[in-house]
Amino acid sequence: MKPEGKAKLGRRDFLRVLGAGAGVAATPAVLVSEAHAQTENNQEKRKARYQANSPDVKDYYRVNRYPS
Repeated sequence: MKPEGKAKLGRRDFLRVLGAGAGVAATPAVLVSEAHAQTENNQEKRKARYQANSPDVKDYYRVNRYPS
């Protein structure tokens, strides 16, 4: 029998270990950050945001030559 020598680390094993290490290193950063909800009450949610007669909208239609 041939005596077993030093264990070799193959290319695939190396990449597998490298990928697992990167996944473990990235996981705590994702878990540490917290999601913050924006505080907006019902009245602010329902307010009109689009104003058809605003100067910006009029300029947009004028520049793009849409009939207003």
